[in-house]
Amino acid sequence: MHIDLSGKTAIVTGSTRGIGYAIAAGLAGTGATVVVTGRKQVDVDQALSSLRASVAGAQVRGVAADLSNAEGFATLQAAEPVADILVNNVGVFNLQPFAEIPDEEWTRFFEINIMSGVRASRAYLPGMQKKNWGRIVFISSESGLNIPADMIHYGFTKTGNLAISRGLAKSVAGSGITVNAVLPGPTLSEGVQHLVAPGGDYAAAEREANAFVRTHRSTSIIQRVATPEEVANMVVYVCSTQASATTGAALRVDGGVVDTIA
Repeated sequence: MHIDLSGKTAIVTGSTRGIGYAIAAGLAGTGATVVVTGRKQVDVDQALSSLRASVAGAQVRGVAADLSNAEGFATLQAAEPVADILVNNVGVFNLQPFAEIPDEEWTRFFEINIMSGVRASRAYLPGMQKKNWGRIVFISSESGLNIPADMIHYGFTKTGNLAISRGLAKSVAGSGITVNAVLPGPTLSEGVQHLVAPGGDYAAAEREANAFVRTHRSTSIIQRVATPEEVANMVVYVCSTQASATTGAALRVDGGVVDTIA
């Protein structure tokens, strides 16, 4: 299957590293013009430089904005008023016992993990409707189905992503716009690497992460963490013209962690 998104503009939020960066690289490889976002200009510049070096002919540009608030989205929309493809990837996670999660942390997770996608979708959907074509993807998580006891606030927001994506898909029924959620399982993103091996040793991080999967996500069928690129492959497909009949779906890239046949 050859995916060609030439002439399309894709915004990937939170894409200076990890899964977001892998998605940006994957979309750039299809010929799409990709807009990278991050909070710091230096991180955006580094990501753009890396993409141009690693993806032949990459058409990329970037916007530095804090997407945890409405002001940050105003900055993004002023710089990039139109998008054919929107990947709502920006998010935060943290291991924390329920009794120790203060109100402000619940609010922070809600603003970043849920409202960022709401604001971005609300901003770019009208332009898609004018063209009668668009792709909106929410990066949820298997934690939205298997709520982790040590990250209840994170699981709550990822369940919210599923509800919003399904409802939004129904709201554009009969159009050329699709809305889907992609649910990664344990993935060796840079954030996870830092969590399990703060020293920056990738091999050590992979060993620790794989051991975590086998111990704490024992239903995993692949019995290892996924790579960001493996998650990105699903997202790129969902954004393609070939995926025009896939909408309102919760697409798992979880290695089989969620123990269900549906």
